[in-house]
Amino acid sequence: MELRSDAIKRGLARAPHRSLLKADGLTDEELERPLVAVVSSQNEVIPGHTHLDKIAEAVKAGVRMAGGTPLQVNTIGVCDGIAMNHEGMRYSLTSREVIADSVECAIQGHQFDAMVLIPSCDKIVPGMLIAACRLDIPTVLVSGGPMLAGRGRHGEETDLNSLFDAVGQVTAGTMTEDEMHWLENTACPTCGSCSGMFTANSICCLAEALGIALPGNGTIPAVYSERIRLAKHTGMKVMELLEKGITARQIIDARAVRNGMALDQASPCCTSRPSRMQLAAP
Repeated sequence: MELRSDAIKRGLARAPHRSLLKADGLTDEELERPLVAVVSSQNEVIPGHTHLDKIAEAVKAGVRMAGGTPLQVNTIGVCDGIAMNHEGMRYSLTSREVIADSVECAIQGHQFDAMVLIPSCDKIVPGMLIAACRLDIPTVLVSGGPMLAGRGRHGEETDLNSLFDAVGQVTAGTMTEDEMHWLENTACPTCGSCSGMFTANSICCLAEALGIALPGNGTIPAVYSERIRLAKHTGMKVMELLEKGITARQIIDARAVRNGMALDQASPCCTSRPSRMQLAAP
């Protein structure tokens, strides 16, 4: 099978390229295999991203099991929640374009044969999907998954919205600061995208409807072992797409976008910010 990555690893003129790849620790045997980019937005700021290193390792295991050579690259992310209510929010939507551009640069610059996208949260998922449509190579997405809900003092479910409400209640004098502090410590109890059908979890569900993510991508909690198994299956699936020659725009076509829109209308997706259906039909 002719591979895109042959452009950086085959022939006499590519000896310098191979030498650089071998400096990464790659063997001749690994260079014979398809090169699969594992594109992660892992960082230590966004709760939905802190654990993406573990998702990436599982994806790489799946790629290797299916006969590929995975190589991880990274991109940025901005947390809408942390960026909210100050100048930082001006950079949230802009980050989507930076993410799309950075993924395109990394994939084209190194001529990867396929890629697995590992995003989480509002602008990162659409940014990576835009890159997938631009690049049109075999691609599967697996997100970091939603965080678990918190529990209030009386057993009620809480989430990030509970804090926004609490700020108003404390201001109105209907809640004490101590009560709000309890929520502050318990409403976001695990890693993952904020619990609730907000923008991040909405677009992760829509990725399933678009066909670019495996079933469960939008709903399996971040801390469940099932999420790791999903990531391994994602790594295996991208190798299957590569073997069959199925690319991103063959999956995300006009019918897929209509399917995503149907799910968007049928589900209680967040409508407060513009990031739900930021992916335009190719």
